[in-house]
Amino acid sequence: MKKLKIILIVMAVGLLLLSLYFFWPGAPVKVSIPEGAGAGQVAAELKRSGVILSSTWFKVLVKLTGTGKRLMPGDYSLRSGMSAEEVLWKLTHNTYVSSIRVVIPEGWRMEQVAERLDANAVTSGAQFLELARAQKMEGYLFPSTYLLTKNMPPQEVINLLKSEFDRQVRPLFSKGFPEGLDEKKVLIIASIVEREAMEDSERPLIAAVYINRYRIRMPLEADPTTQYALGYWKKALTYKDLKFKSPYNTYVVGGLPPGPICSPGQSSIAATLAPANLDALYFVSDRKGKHIFNSSFKEHLKAKRRVEQAAKEASR
Repeated sequence: MKKLKIILIVMAVGLLLLSLYFFWPGAPVKVSIPEGAGAGQVAAELKRSGVILSSTWFKVLVKLTGTGKRLMPGDYSLRSGMSAEEVLWKLTHNTYVSSIRVVIPEGWRMEQVAERLDANAVTSGAQFLELARAQKMEGYLFPSTYLLTKNMPPQEVINLLKSEFDRQVRPLFSKGFPEGLDEKKVLIIASIVEREAMEDSERPLIAAVYINRYRIRMPLEADPTTQYALGYWKKALTYKDLKFKSPYNTYVVGGLPPGPICSPGQSSIAATLAPANLDALYFVSDRKGKHIFNSSFKEHLKAKRRVEQAAKEASR
């Protein structure tokens, strides 16, 4: 009888400890899981924050359950001293994510932004795109990393992205504009620069070329505007593409397109507001990540031939 009592006491204590392990409410803890974080990085962050006791057991659980690719990024409201099992369940079920980290890259058009928002269940991509087009928001959906939530009203998301534009870009505009340009023209040119530039150091140079062309009423002939007119970012443009009739195709219309062709980042806007002191009207990719700039068409053709010859020799 005495032995039975001891067994019952041990079982009761075990159940108590088990219940404390799984259900005891510890202090609230905010934990941020970055995009692309693996089980090891997540386990280390949870251990550092005091959410779990053993990072090793958490990693073992992830491996045993095969949930490594289901760990969802975002900001979580957890508590200290949680069981690894409960934490893993919460990190693999997005109903427990307090916010969703969404990255909007520089140079994306509004259709791409809408697709990403829809894919992350932030808002209806179709409704977002309809509103953004109606409000002419191309160029104003500022590229950045946002912490959003599920099922947000599309107008709320637009307002958020636009407010970030106001916060990041308005101070730049307050310093004034280059001669002959205003806010809209700067955004249009900056959006072209964003799609053309491969290195930050070349943004002011590319901006100077397009501003020079605009000022002398020379056709911009910017490939990204043709890509935008076609409705997608087609890489290898054909002669037929360049003849595509659209107010956005600067190979067939003079001056600037009616509006921006994407959302430029702060660096492209800053480069357009302060272009390089350069008289170049032409540039060609050297196929190594940079461009060759020239002020005469004759020299431009020579540069193109050198690049093409170098590419042929390299392919042999």
